[in-house]
Amino acid sequence: MSFSGLVDMALLATTFTTLFVIMDPAGTIPVFLALTGTYSKEDQRRAAVQATITSFGVIVLFAVLGKYILQFLQISMESLQLSGGVLLFLVAMELLMGHDSAEPDTGDRNVNVALVPLGTPLLAGPGAIVAVMVSVNQGGNTVPGWGAVVVAVVLMHVVMWATMRFSVELSRFLGKGGVMILTKISGLLLAAIATQMIMDAVFAFIRSSRLAGMI
Repeated sequence: MSFSGLVDMALLATTFTTLFVIMDPAGTIPVFLALTGTYSKEDQRRAAVQATITSFGVIVLFAVLGKYILQFLQISMESLQLSGGVLLFLVAMELLMGHDSAEPDTGDRNVNVALVPLGTPLLAGPGAIVAVMVSVNQGGNTVPGWGAVVVAVVLMHVVMWATMRFSVELSRFLGKGGVMILTKISGLLLAAIATQMIMDAVFAFIRSSRLAGMI
């Protein structure tokens, strides 16, 4: 059987394009450098790998079980998006108000930064999770449909890993002063992203409440 027989190429293209726009590899670079700017080159590379694996695991989990997890916990997608926005906003405030001279504590901090907020909700945020869940639904639980989603998610995370991996060289080029400036800029941008996520969640909740006749 050919590759096109195992994978829905149209769904693959749609899913990959959607994830590329939502996860925004270029926009991840300044945030990654801001959060790992004081790390050694080896720790930065490790953080890139850990963030990619974390994001991949979260997205695959929600692709397979997301609908049932949210239903079991009685959590709406709007609530997930709102909490993700609040978390990113707290990270943005730390980048804007934090002490630039602070050194990373131990390897544990590297792991934590890679898991939260890099792996989730920055990479595997509500937008990416919803996009994958919608693609799975469009695939209709068929082999070509699942194949398209899996390939798209894998390719997207290869792109994200490469983006963060080679941003290490950019960090060396910028130096400590450049990374500090980039940290403040990325903190401001991340705060705007977080605010937009919160606003979208609030408006989505209002729309769903109106449709349900609650308000």
